[in-house]
Amino acid sequence: MTSVPVPPWRAERKKAPRRSLSREAIVTAALHVVDAEGLDALSMRRVAQELDTGAASLYAHVANKEELLELLLDRIQAGVTRPEPEPERWQEQVKELARQGRRVLVAHRDLARAAIGQGIPFGPNALLNAEAMLAILKAGGLSDQVCAYGVDALALFVTATAVEESLRSQGFGESGVTLDEQVVRIREYFGSLPPEGFPHITGMVDALMRDEGDERFEFGLDLLVSGLARHAPA
Repeated sequence: MTSVPVPPWRAERKKAPRRSLSREAIVTAALHVVDAEGLDALSMRRVAQELDTGAASLYAHVANKEELLELLLDRIQAGVTRPEPEPERWQEQVKELARQGRRVLVAHRDLARAAIGQGIPFGPNALLNAEAMLAILKAGGLSDQVCAYGVDALALFVTATAVEESLRSQGFGESGVTLDEQVVRIREYFGSLPPEGFPHITGMVDALMRDEGDERFEFGLDLLVSGLARHAPA
């Protein structure tokens, strides 16, 4: 008997095998969602869709979205290279670590927003990076308290800068106005102020609104490190 082929629209369709579910796989999927769609799109349900599973199955590995964000932030911290402290180069090493911290944050859209409200990080990579920064500050001869305040101030500066940079593409809240568009609005507003009441603001509009590459970040970083250096022994 001649075999009759099955019509293509009735042929059995093979599903792609599901990825093995684990905490690492969940974090990888969550990072993909953030990179592709932004932080606001991240949810346990959305990550479950990315993994082709149900949201309930994720909770066996991750307690909730808050923990998932902590894991995400710690995952990207693995991209920071931690140098051995060199006392004679401690100021430049502090700057190098800060630059790396900024780089790994801005590489993932607006994930830095989650870092603002995280508080003290307890993930292994974040702790190792903090330990590395403290070791460098200590190598510079700074006291324990100055080291503690210093690592906190540097982390706040780096994170806030990364959040601001993410607004360039993400926009401000529901308005959707990007940072570049907001800068134009502010520039126009400053320029419209009465010069007799605001001589310095109107006279410094270009300087106040200047944003050239890494210039402003490097200026703020230099201020912080120079301030820390004042506490180092002569």
